[in-house]
Amino acid sequence: GRRDSRDASLSGSNNNIPAPNNTFQTILTKFKLQGLDIVDLVALSGSHTIGNARCTSFRQRLYNQAGNGKPDYTLDQSYAAHLRTHCPKSGGDQNLFFLDFVSPVKFDNSYFKNLLAYKGLLSSDEVLFTKNAESRELVKTYAYNQELFFQQFAKSMIKMGNISPLTGYKGEIRKYCRKVNAY
Repeated sequence: GRRDSRDASLSGSNNNIPAPNNTFQTILTKFKLQGLDIVDLVALSGSHTIGNARCTSFRQRLYNQAGNGKPDYTLDQSYAAHLRTHCPKSGGDQNLFFLDFVSPVKFDNSYFKNLLAYKGLLSSDEVLFTKNAESRELVKTYAYNQELFFQQFAKSMIKMGNISPLTGYKGEIRKYCRKVNAY
């Protein structure tokens, strides 16, 4: 295990991890502050080929993206209509949706194919295709070349894993863990 901390910090994590509605530039800045570049950003975002998001994480895209009471124009409208059936304007905050509805439990490049079709669930995903030319080309590349995505994802994961790790006698690896109340 890593020697970074004896406990977890939700606020500490949230300060460094991009939010689902962050702008492209905010996301890129957060990555750059950790020594990661745009290639890492796009490749690591591909991890969203597996997992879920709560309705509350993307509701604004369905109903009021630009503060004008209209859905996000970069979201496929038939997909948006489908999402609205289980993510109402109010309530249902905890309802879960697959980040990659095509192959939600398979690590593949479907996430990038979804972005090409304007079916990225989170705004922070779709901006990779809609807000920056360099990231758009990377999304296209990974959508058409799964092996290249896999190779870059592995490189970027290693790079991310090497962000300020504590080694040697610095930090602590716990030997005795006590059971904590689960949520």
